[in-house]
Amino acid sequence: MKFFSLLLLGAMFIVSTPLTYSQDNDISQKKERKKNLTVKEWNTSGTKRFLDHVTVYNDQGKKVEEIEYAAYGMRERVISEYNAQAQCVKQIVFNDRNKVNRIRKIEYNPDGSRKSQFNYLPNGKLESVKIYEYQSDNAK
Repeated sequence: MKFFSLLLLGAMFIVSTPLTYSQDNDISQKKERKKNLTVKEWNTSGTKRFLDHVTVYNDQGKKVEEIEYAAYGMRERVISEYNAQAQCVKQIVFNDRNKVNRIRKIEYNPDGSRKSQFNYLPNGKLESVKIYEYQSDNAK
């Protein structure tokens, strides 16, 4: 029982511990590597090779375009826009014919967590709203 209590206490410490300089540095190095980067994911089957996914990052390392492919060609394309705080505030979703299928507008809480996502049809009509709720296990 004591072992389990110590294990649980250790797990709680790890979860509640903020990022260390080393961890924070690793994250900034990953963002640095993504600057102006295009990543292409390929699938292979026998001797055939086909494009599965393309992700494009801007000069700040933020994902600005993501394209998913299917056997028939492009399945979906998403363009992302960011605010001055580097938060994704808008996504335009295109269908397989490269026509706008949906527009997502995202709002954030003061702490930077997502507050809500508004999903609009191409004609501007609000289709649905997603609300984000956060509950810490420590609050129980």
